[in-house]
Amino acid sequence: MADVTAQMVKEIRDRTGAPFLDCKKALDETSGDFEKAIEILRIKGLTKVAKRLGRETPEGTITSYMHPGGKIGVIVEINCETDFVARNEEFQSFAKEIAMQIAAANPSYINREDIPESVLLKEKEVMKAQVIESGKPESVADKIVQGKIEKFYEETCLVDQAYIRDPKIKIKDILSSLVAKIGENIVIRRFVRYQVGETLDK
Repeated sequence: MADVTAQMVKEIRDRTGAPFLDCKKALDETSGDFEKAIEILRIKGLTKVAKRLGRETPEGTITSYMHPGGKIGVIVEINCETDFVARNEEFQSFAKEIAMQIAAANPSYINREDIPESVLLKEKEVMKAQVIESGKPESVADKIVQGKIEKFYEETCLVDQAYIRDPKIKIKDILSSLVAKIGENIVIRRFVRYQVGETLDK
């Protein structure tokens, strides 16, 4: 059994946002296995988060970000349940990080549920045609397309994107950790990304 050090607990805490004692307990349970410990924390965290989903979020903040050079700008609205949380430093910091994420990664949607069915069907048609064109049999094309669609979600949906500061973490993981830590439902409501020379179509 590996000795669980304070540094190990800190690293898990930084990656998950879970309380110190919960991180230590998860590491103890998994004999110091980081990935298994994180999985345990996420399962527990998501259980807490699930209870908060669906709650009304009438408060929040509108945050803007201007990329150095003035060529890209973002406005994002993030909602929460109370004005107290809206003024919370961690909530405000999260909003700024999301604005920077949008500027850098250029998502088209917030969640995969936001993608119009017509867009998704067209994307699948194109992917399937490409797979068959590459010489793969049609019998396995649908399975390959399913994998490609997951990649499409990761590129175009904000919450499925890898976090620009740590590609091992997805935006939805950061959001879930914040909800579990703060104790309120938090929703990324909408955003607009401006880039010089581009047509605004969102």
